[in-house]
Amino acid sequence: MTGAEPRPLRTGSLRLRVSWASFGVFALAVIALIVLVDWRFGVQSTRELKDRMQARGDLVVSAARDYPRDNQYLAVKATGNGIRGTVVLPNGQEFHGPNLGELVDPVRVERQLPGKRKLILVADRTETSAAQRRLRQLLSLLGVGTLVIAALVQALVIRLSLRPLDRMTSLARSIAGGHRGGRLAPTKRNTDMGRSAAAFDEMLDALEGAERQARESEERVRRFLADAAHELRTPLAGVQAAAEAVVQSSPETSFEERERLNVLMAREARRAGRLVEDLLSIARIDEGLELRWEPVDLLALARSEAERIRLLANHVQVVVAGTPAVVSGDADRLAQVLANLLGNARRYSERGGVVTVQVGQHGPWAYAEVADAGPGVPPADRERIFDRLVRLDSARDRGSGGAGLGLAIAQGIARAHGGNLECVQPPPGQPGALFRLLLPIRPPGD
Repeated sequence: MTGAEPRPLRTGSLRLRVSWASFGVFALAVIALIVLVDWRFGVQSTRELKDRMQARGDLVVSAARDYPRDNQYLAVKATGNGIRGTVVLPNGQEFHGPNLGELVDPVRVERQLPGKRKLILVADRTETSAAQRRLRQLLSLLGVGTLVIAALVQALVIRLSLRPLDRMTSLARSIAGGHRGGRLAPTKRNTDMGRSAAAFDEMLDALEGAERQARESEERVRRFLADAAHELRTPLAGVQAAAEAVVQSSPETSFEERERLNVLMAREARRAGRLVEDLLSIARIDEGLELRWEPVDLLALARSEAERIRLLANHVQVVVAGTPAVVSGDADRLAQVLANLLGNARRYSERGGVVTVQVGQHGPWAYAEVADAGPGVPPADRERIFDRLVRLDSARDRGSGGAGLGLAIAQGIARAHGGNLECVQPPPGQPGALFRLLLPIRPPGD
């Protein structure tokens, strides 16, 4: 089943989209403002005209009290300043003021006069409409000019605002061209552009870190292969030399000389075999060890390995102490770790020296500490000693038979069990090296 195809990113011009969107919003705002001003001006003009008509009506109503019968006078009084007055009697007779010409856009207001008479006031909005048209034209010109200026200013502002994107693009192309190490370094990370720039820098850090780790890993693999080949060359050269000596030996060669060559060839072959087995163990650790999980008592396992060391080298005293500590793990693999630690301690201990193994529990961890009275490990090398094919000049040599893989294998086994193996500082006044194996009481994943 294939996954969904990635959704393509829309890559239209951001500058154009932002420009048109902002210009459209601004243009709508300007048009709305012009319409609002035009409407408000019309409403206000009509209101002012009606107010003038109402004021003229008030004058006529007041005059009607003084001249109750002179209807023509009242009609003339009501006419003027663009307003035409008409007095209508109850019987329908009308009295008109002076003729002001044809009214194009009339506004009508009615008032009641004493004696059941009615006053009709009519005014023309032509002048008001003309003023409104002139205002509308002026607003349109101002709106167009404002939009043109706004478009120019907007283009400049957007160009300046999007400059960080141009810088981001330039940096990406520069890095793609091989110039590493460049960063945007945003001054503010709480803005949208700052968050984008910070994410861009974090991506570059991750990519360059991964690239650096890949180069370092490749370099370590290359160095490891070179060191492994160099280590194999020595025993293979010994086997080859001994075999050639046996082949080229004459019938007069003594039995002792032939036996010495055979022993040399067997010893170098065993040395090459141990190195190949160690390399295979390293490869299995890298791929993931298959462990047989079962309860393992570290104290009993340490006593068993100590007894084996005593049989191999009786010149060293091995002391095991502590309390039982049961962990879940692979007994054979854990025995391999303890065997490596005890073998190193035996190898670097003087005749009559004491190797101590202390087993116990501390919280959720079980531990086994192996201490010797040898030359010890300098503090600066306590991490490096677990690297592959590393041998410290002060404590190890090629004649000891080790290739520098034992501790790397032992640490890999410990970490496969969810624990760790480390070289720690011995207590004050205690010489030698101290290695601590830490294992969880519960197996990983429980």
